[in-house]
Amino acid sequence: MIPAITRIFGKSGLMVLPLLLGLLFFAASLTPSLIPRDSLLQGGLGGLVMALGYLLGRGLVSLWRLMELPALRRRMAVTIQAACAVPVLLLVAICLGKAGQWQDSIRSRMGMEPVDSLNTLQMLLLALAIFCVLVLLGYSLQWVFDRIRNRLDRFMPRRTANVIGFLVTLLLVLFVTRDGVLDRMITSIDKSYRVGQALFDTAPPRPTDPMVVGAEGSLVEWGAMGQPGRDFVTLGPDAGDISAFTGREALRPIRVYVGLAQADTPEERAKIALAELIRLGGFDREILIVAMPTGTGWLDPGSHDPVEYMHNGDIATVAAQYSYLQSPLALILDTRSGLDQAKALVSSVHTYWRNLPAESRPRLYIHGLSLGAWSSMHGTDLFALLDDPIDGAFWAGPPFPSTLWQIIVAERNQDSPYVMPTIGDGRLVRFASHIQGAGGPDGWGRDMRLMFLQYPSDPIVFYEPASLFRPPTWMNEPPAEDVSPSLIFIPVVTQFQLAVDMAVAGSAPPGYGHAYYAHDYIGPWVAVTAPANWTQADTARLIAHCDVGFELGCEND
Repeated sequence: MIPAITRIFGKSGLMVLPLLLGLLFFAASLTPSLIPRDSLLQGGLGGLVMALGYLLGRGLVSLWRLMELPALRRRMAVTIQAACAVPVLLLVAICLGKAGQWQDSIRSRMGMEPVDSLNTLQMLLLALAIFCVLVLLGYSLQWVFDRIRNRLDRFMPRRTANVIGFLVTLLLVLFVTRDGVLDRMITSIDKSYRVGQALFDTAPPRPTDPMVVGAEGSLVEWGAMGQPGRDFVTLGPDAGDISAFTGREALRPIRVYVGLAQADTPEERAKIALAELIRLGGFDREILIVAMPTGTGWLDPGSHDPVEYMHNGDIATVAAQYSYLQSPLALILDTRSGLDQAKALVSSVHTYWRNLPAESRPRLYIHGLSLGAWSSMHGTDLFALLDDPIDGAFWAGPPFPSTLWQIIVAERNQDSPYVMPTIGDGRLVRFASHIQGAGGPDGWGRDMRLMFLQYPSDPIVFYEPASLFRPPTWMNEPPAEDVSPSLIFIPVVTQFQLAVDMAVAGSAPPGYGHAYYAHDYIGPWVAVTAPANWTQADTARLIAHCDVGFELGCEND
């Protein structure tokens, strides 16, 4: 038997142990994470981590040889490989059989229909194709490295040639990805989103109402706003909509939005936004919100429409765009733009606001969703506000790099869970989700109210870079209601599972993952802004209005 195995494996250019490690990674990738995966997504993830496991195995073998450790005899090596292959293949078969059940353990908690099983053949073929492509890419880099070091070997010692050859290969990869292929891809993606926003010549006719941003007399160019900005300033509820809901005479909410194409710098866009806000009388309203959009410039109507109903339209909101990219891409590739824009906008509005008479100026709040939450947190310098603080802030789905969020969560009460912490007695900071309410407008301190809305199944919030080698903090606690009890930590693999989860987090059903929606915004807005004479019955009516009144715009984008 051993000679037969030797003929199969021993003379092959493919080392079996690295391949078995790759198969172990593939099997591990079938376990559940935070967001449900279909066959195509699972196949892509499986092929990626399988190639990664194979690469890691090849690296360990190369390290063994580099250290000049004794090599196993051929017969013994084949025996060990054959002995390892049986349990690995058995584990892969078991995991394939349980893959559908594992995915259902997430879907059932998110109110989704169960799937009988994944399309195993489709998944395996895709995983194999991606594995082969990535391995061929690895061999191509190996070929480049060998050519370089062999040439250098003519002029210098072998070890020196190896080191320099590796460094040159690494520089070539960095050059191609950062200054070649990757840069062109980013530029192309950004351009495609920009074209999709219908700027300037392709923009629809501008509004005729002089109180709408972009109309004649406005300081903001209609064509420079882009589709997200135009939707924001034109599709919200008007005075008639709000009056029909409240039964009282209402004001039309003021919405100011400055597009990325309006000006070249964040400071210029902030200056124009402030001037337009002043022109429209935004500082004469009861409530003023400085909002930062998501990466593409989108502002969730499910958040902004309800708070306008709560305050009978006596409210103004100002926002400025900083990117055309989807938030996951902007988070990785274009983080500085959002941070700079938020700092410029918040500073401009707050500086003007603080110089107004305290008894007549509006209550000032900061708001953002996703990347907008991160950037607006960065732009809200709480230390600079100590002498004249804002009235509060409401951040939804804060991305994991958010420094302020990290600092606050680190100060949580030790008996509270990481995914839904309590901070002290809740007089300054509160957390809410679909499984925990915001606590209402009572019980706060005097000056400022900070509110976070986050779902335990949101990987944008709970991804941790260190999950490459240790479990994220929240994995050391009992799973939340919307997290699969079968989720386990697996070094390296969990990192890539969560990375894929981040990319598709918005595809989860409303109220899970990164799909935030109106029902869960309403309670926090009530708690933070304390609308006058508001009751629990009003909250229930507004939630019902969001359920049946799609003109409210509460559906998630």
